[in-house]
Amino acid sequence: MHCRRCVKPKRVSPNAFSKITDHGCILADSLPTISQQQLHHTPPTFWLFYLKPKLTVLHLHPLKPTFTRLGSFWLLSGRSAVMAEHMSQSELDYPFKLLEYFNGFRVSKVIFSACELGVFDLLLRSQEPLSAQHVAQELGTSLDGMERLLDALVGIEILEVEKTDGTALYSSTDVANLYLAKGSAKSLHDMIVYQSQTIYPLWNNLVDAVREGKNQNEKTFGLPAEEVFQAIYRSEEDMLKFMGLMNSSWVLDGHDVVTAFNLSGFQNVVDLGGCTGALAREMAKAYPSSTVTVFDLQQVVEVAQKHFSQENDAIVFQSGDFFTGEIPTADLYVLARIIHDWPEEKCLTLLKKIYDMCAPGGGVLLVEAMLFENRRGPIMTQLFSLNMLVQTKGREHPPSEYTHMFNKTGFKNIQVCRTGKSYDAILAIR
Repeated sequence: MHCRRCVKPKRVSPNAFSKITDHGCILADSLPTISQQQLHHTPPTFWLFYLKPKLTVLHLHPLKPTFTRLGSFWLLSGRSAVMAEHMSQSELDYPFKLLEYFNGFRVSKVIFSACELGVFDLLLRSQEPLSAQHVAQELGTSLDGMERLLDALVGIEILEVEKTDGTALYSSTDVANLYLAKGSAKSLHDMIVYQSQTIYPLWNNLVDAVREGKNQNEKTFGLPAEEVFQAIYRSEEDMLKFMGLMNSSWVLDGHDVVTAFNLSGFQNVVDLGGCTGALAREMAKAYPSSTVTVFDLQQVVEVAQKHFSQENDAIVFQSGDFFTGEIPTADLYVLARIIHDWPEEKCLTLLKKIYDMCAPGGGVLLVEAMLFENRRGPIMTQLFSLNMLVQTKGREHPPSEYTHMFNKTGFKNIQVCRTGKSYDAILAIR
């Protein structure tokens, strides 16, 4: 048995469960040998099961898949049930996957709109299911529009619905309460608002970005393509949105990247371009004996201290420009989502400046979303790289290209750690 997507078929023994990492499919000869726990913790989009007399393709929703045996095939059920037989057709017979991709932007806008309208915050506060009429009245929307929006959120399993006395009552899932409501400690609300109000308009000009090979800040916001951060910080409101995005990113991924290596030996840490200080706080939390400083532009530091400061903060802020000015002395410099913004020559200049400031044994923790060396993924990083095209002057890289930059500027001892999440880490020591 083999996966039809493999260029070179990969065979597996009977009853085997095997992850094929080059394109992320699962092969199995017998469904009963695969536990639901295995399914729940394996990320690929497609699961391939050999069910006589033909290979069956299941496209699973990532949330809580369940299975029921029905004669010679299996029923996949969740919010909606999909028969495996229906998904066994080739994409050439019917383009299920293409149609799903075509509608991807609509799914994004459903979530974006619900966040901006305050749907998830209202449902979290209510502590009980609400009717579409109640939600519409509270949020000042039309009943018809809100009902359609809530139904779409049910369809993508962000909300749940139950009918009581003929009235549909809506409530949030645990995922929505944790990540989509403003009040949650792990809220991604600010990230979503930034995606909706800044990234989405930029991506409307992706065709021009590909044709021209440059960002679309001028066409989208009327600001010069050369001044990347002038566009990002075009007003205090827009600066706050961007800083909220960065804050959300490190609330989600910060702990994993600062603990990717044992950094306890570095007593003086400087986070260059550390923005709100969210990643620096994760660093200080993981290594309480270290002094952690956020170094960023003066306007960023002022906004961070005004809007993102914490009582008894374990970090300190210092203002400056790491491209044009001096940088503070440190044992370890953190560059998190900095290098991907700029062309290689500018990155090499910055890395050489850091190298010259490092004593032997000092180094850099670089945090970025990294491409696979074979360029086959991860898809999220490939999309990030396109985003760098429409918004900045940079791109995402595989580890070998970052290693090349470090070697070129003098760093020799280089380690790479893939976290398995959105962002990976490289530790380079002088």
